[in-house]
Amino acid sequence: MTITQLRAFLLAATLGSFTAAALALGTAQPTVSELVRKLEVEGGLPLFARTGRRLVLTSAGEELLPWARRVVDGVDGARQTLDALRGITGGVASFGVLRNAGYYFLSDLAERFHAERPGVRTRLVGQNSVEVADGVRGGELEAGLAVLPIDNDGLSVTPLLRDEVVWASADPRRLQAPMTIAAIGDAPLILYDAHYGWNDPTRRQLAERAQLIGVRLEPMIEVENVESALVLVARGMGDTLLSRAVASSAGFPASVGTVSFAEPLFDTIALITREGATLSPATAELARLATEMLRAPSLSTDPL
Repeated sequence: MTITQLRAFLLAATLGSFTAAALALGTAQPTVSELVRKLEVEGGLPLFARTGRRLVLTSAGEELLPWARRVVDGVDGARQTLDALRGITGGVASFGVLRNAGYYFLSDLAERFHAERPGVRTRLVGQNSVEVADGVRGGELEAGLAVLPIDNDGLSVTPLLRDEVVWASADPRRLQAPMTIAAIGDAPLILYDAHYGWNDPTRRQLAERAQLIGVRLEPMIEVENVESALVLVARGMGDTLLSRAVASSAGFPASVGTVSFAEPLFDTIALITREGATLSPATAELARLATEMLRAPSLSTDPL
């Protein structure tokens, strides 16, 4: 039994496939399959039930999983401790950022970090918060920023700031009073993050509130990013909801106005890491810098 075999098993178990594990390890899928097969042969027990498109742990795999995580985390922690003693002069900082990171000045994160740590390679992955959480949980990313709520199983979550979510429309009649959840059901609704739909944290909050009062929300148009949604709103096609940081940005359409919700709605941005894991010195420094930039007084948000 080797650390390489345990790492391959751990990634396959958390990511759900040998292909995803291979991508995380930077190797080929047959290599990961063979590493796990050798582990199964040595232990004399199958670790996965290979049915369907997603790997399912057997009872033996369930028993091995916490031990594999402990061993892998221990080896990674030992290596990171030695790296720290040498100083942050190399390595890779792997960090997930918000897809709307530019609205929180995080587009400058890579430039600033590189200026301070020129010897460190930086890997910033811009994703939906659901993907950031899955990437951190599965070990593809060491840490990241996510909008809450997320599934926090296996994660350590540190809230950093709160940003108000507002209603946006080009029709002044729909901005005369604070928006209510009940009124949304009658509005021509345009929503972004189409791929994740109601699993997106902001949309999830909205759906939960609507469910409590018996309102079913059906978007008229769904697009993938907030910029596309704003173009449609500016053309009078419908209304959307977005964070105050987006509404305060320089490129926000002049023809679009905003109004708060009658019951205020907020995006809470948090730093997430894998529970029990030790960040590498490079990623720990990148997380510190991202936190500092998010909490800068120039942002129209509430630091937590």
